[in-house]
Amino acid sequence: MCLICDRIKMIQSNSNPWFVRELKTGYVVIGDHQHFKGYTLFLCKEHKTELFELDSATKLKFLEEMSIVAQAASAAFNAEKMNYELLGNGDTHLHWHLFPRVSGDLEGYGNGGKGPVWWYPMEKMYSPDNKPSNTELEEIKNALSRELDKLL
Repeated sequence: MCLICDRIKMIQSNSNPWFVRELKTGYVVIGDHQHFKGYTLFLCKEHKTELFELDSATKLKFLEEMSIVAQAASAAFNAEKMNYELLGNGDTHLHWHLFPRVSGDLEGYGNGGKGPVWWYPMEKMYSPDNKPSNTELEEIKNALSRELDKLL
């Protein structure tokens, strides 16, 4: 069972409220929790575990589209820096985590408040307080979609 394949099936059945846009190689979705405002995921359409499993043309397009999504998230949420992660240790389906970063978003954790998102305590990152309301979710999706329109 693949959580990401399940999320993609929800997109295909129009029942995924986090869905923003379909691109050639993947789906743009908003992260369920928004401590890092604008946290976005880019889910590969193909169920693959590693980048090198994609054929060359698909791999290059997937990387290009991920970069476009990151640029849109950066602009939409006034990021000072973007963090990109393609881990796959939990969900082995290729997917990018794209985190818009701003000063102070670690609230005193890490090296002077600077460091990777995973230095922020998981119980705080995934707190129900960081789940956007329906209105906030629509605002986040619309902001990202407007920036994608400019780039695509």
